[in-house]
Amino acid sequence: MKYRPLGNTGMSVSEISFGTWAIGGSWGKTDDAESLNALARAIDAGVNFFDTADVYGDGHAEELLGKAVKGRDDIFIATKFCRAANIHDPAVYTYESVRRFCEASLKRLGRDRIDLYQVHCPPTDIIRRGDVFGVLDRLREEGLIREYGVSVESVEEGLIALQYPNVKALQVIFNVFRQKPAEELFPKAHAQGVGILARVPLASGLLTGKFTEQTTFEPDDHRNFNRNGEAFNVGETFAGLPFETGVRLSRELAWIGEGRGSMAAAAIRWILDNPHISCVIPGFKTVAQVEANLKAADVPPFTEAELARLREFYEHKVREHIRGPY
Repeated sequence: MKYRPLGNTGMSVSEISFGTWAIGGSWGKTDDAESLNALARAIDAGVNFFDTADVYGDGHAEELLGKAVKGRDDIFIATKFCRAANIHDPAVYTYESVRRFCEASLKRLGRDRIDLYQVHCPPTDIIRRGDVFGVLDRLREEGLIREYGVSVESVEEGLIALQYPNVKALQVIFNVFRQKPAEELFPKAHAQGVGILARVPLASGLLTGKFTEQTTFEPDDHRNFNRNGEAFNVGETFAGLPFETGVRLSRELAWIGEGRGSMAAAAIRWILDNPHISCVIPGFKTVAQVEANLKAADVPPFTEAELARLREFYEHKVREHIRGPY
């Protein structure tokens, strides 16, 4: 495993880390025993950073993660808050409210301090107002959190967050289908010493190349109930692409897997080839999925010609189809 600095936080994180949305829920059936085995496999492979949130399975993902890393002070945990309440209500971001969220997450995680505490995709005006960052400064001074960041839905939100000097990390949707953040946001974040966490790296599975237009998903899987943004930002599901369009476009990308083991490993490798990325955080539900994602570390990087081909593909065939804030 290779490690990269998480901005200027002083934390060195595994370049392939993992997100726990899927083991908490909203991705179909889960098995806690398999989830714990998968977490253990990741840790054994050198993964030292995991991303979670208080709303993943109503706290269940945090509880599972807490069990998996019990007694392991060398494992960094990032979690998130605000979406368990009305994200548009300013009262949600007061000191009293945020401290309650924080203490509840600490209890579930079995920890005394959160390494990276993130505002979980708040409305743009909440980021712009900035009051929540003063609250997070206070929690940091009290020792409840080490550093804080923002999970954003758009480049605009990321650029606004960068105006606040103690924001140390941005979590963004970034993959072959969704390249816009690399244009302006990443270089500016890097110049300010702000880490970048790349989420939805496989576009909810589209970039595995395993789906067809007839593929179906379980009722409680967001790839079913949020396909068109019915429950939350459509960009979180299939990178904002209409499903059938995404399947068609993924076929045109099958070539990236040639010589790289699989299309999924290649898609993660493409993200890691960006020098501004601190780590990529694919999801998982099984040991096999963890192992498949870890293989991206060992596949060949993309050539300049291949990168140019993927950029042209995005500009001329993908960009126009992306929906939602971007």
